[in-house]
Amino acid sequence: MCSGEEMKNKSASLGTDSISSLLVKQAVPASIGILVMSLNMIVDTIFVGRWIGPLAISAITVVVPITFFIAAIGLAVGIGGSSVLSRALGAGNHEKALRVFGNQTTLTFFTSAILAALGLIFQNYLIEFFGADESFKDLALTYYRIVLYGIVMLAMCMMGNNVIRAEGKPKFAMYAMMLPAIGNIFMDYLLIKVLDFGMAGAAWATFISYFICFAFIFWFFVAKSELRLRWKSFILDSTIVREINSLSLVTLARQGTIAVLTILLNNVLITYGDSLDVASYGIISRMLMFALFPVIGVNQGFLPIAGFNYGAKKFDRVRESINTSIKYSGALALIIFALIMLFPSQIVSIFLSNSESLDAATLANNEEILKRTPSALRWVFAATPVIVIQLIGASYFQAIGRAIPALLLSLTKQGFFLIPLLLILPPMMGVLGVWVAFPIADVLSTIVTGYYLNKAVKKDLLADSSSSVEIEKQ
Repeated sequence: MCSGEEMKNKSASLGTDSISSLLVKQAVPASIGILVMSLNMIVDTIFVGRWIGPLAISAITVVVPITFFIAAIGLAVGIGGSSVLSRALGAGNHEKALRVFGNQTTLTFFTSAILAALGLIFQNYLIEFFGADESFKDLALTYYRIVLYGIVMLAMCMMGNNVIRAEGKPKFAMYAMMLPAIGNIFMDYLLIKVLDFGMAGAAWATFISYFICFAFIFWFFVAKSELRLRWKSFILDSTIVREINSLSLVTLARQGTIAVLTILLNNVLITYGDSLDVASYGIISRMLMFALFPVIGVNQGFLPIAGFNYGAKKFDRVRESINTSIKYSGALALIIFALIMLFPSQIVSIFLSNSESLDAATLANNEEILKRTPSALRWVFAATPVIVIQLIGASYFQAIGRAIPALLLSLTKQGFFLIPLLLILPPMMGVLGVWVAFPIADVLSTIVTGYYLNKAVKKDLLADSSSSVEIEKQ
């Protein structure tokens, strides 16, 4: 096991190197990892849409919130615990960092395993509740059962990936996302196209990708990590658990709200539209993660930098990390916005096939989706340039260990604005009301978050109380 002094030296650069170089060093690997992972989701959806049909996209779309929520246990414990771990490293408390990681592992494994078992027991009820109708229910169940067998591995991967990044080794975190994504694309081609396993092939390809990720992260912590755990590290410590949970609840509430939002979206789209509108949202949701990968990467890179420097009481560096992160991610968001506005039809057409080998019904469905989805895509991305303030603002409070503000601000878009808008607008505007709700929620949540972020910086991070700081918007 590495000594405390060695661990301190490895992570000390977070408190000494320039913020810009640190952000690039942290954000680029995170962005590449997210890019490859989201490309995996994109390619997976393209293969399913082209080789199985558009209703298969609908099936995956209704399964995602169930598996997403269970995997979010690992993400929540990973991000929340890593905030505690980063600040412990910044303060030089390396023994606490070890106990935090061990408790993260125990919490993630047992919680996700229990939820996976319940998910399999109540599979029929859950699939219907999450928005599947008779036209694609069987496809959804086929995919759901197989994917859920491996969901505990995915939860462990989500947790471990954030610990790797908090340890100051973002390249390995990038590899942990890249390897399973590449494996999934290869297995998709083999199992769906070559062996013609259909929906089961898509599901087993996803299962195998979970295993690849789990195997790599397990190898990292055995062979490369500075956090070499002892058996006693896995024993739950009530103080550590409370500290982890207080911050994990932020991410879990956000991810849980996203799952609830997806359920609502699926059901609203079925009520005011049809299964093809669900497929449209399936394409848009993939694009939301794919297109925003550099913005999310900057946000993930910001977390350990802000957390470490706050723990080290270097408040000027925390302020600089906020401003720099907003500048970088804002510039990237503007580029993404321009591409989506200019090329929506070309983007949507990638997911669909016009091959003459397809039956007439599938070709007709593809043509209809190509008519509906481009305008919806533009609406959903209409407020992209402003969302960076909301993302960085909520992450700031999480990075410094303030659970309640982080929780409330992280819920502003999906929970406080988007879900109510989805209940109000579609009865008046039909399916169009679903798409219009997205930019309205983005703008409102940005205004709220920007106000509280600016107020917190002025109150908490200024070395001289007579000074003032303005959070830069771009």
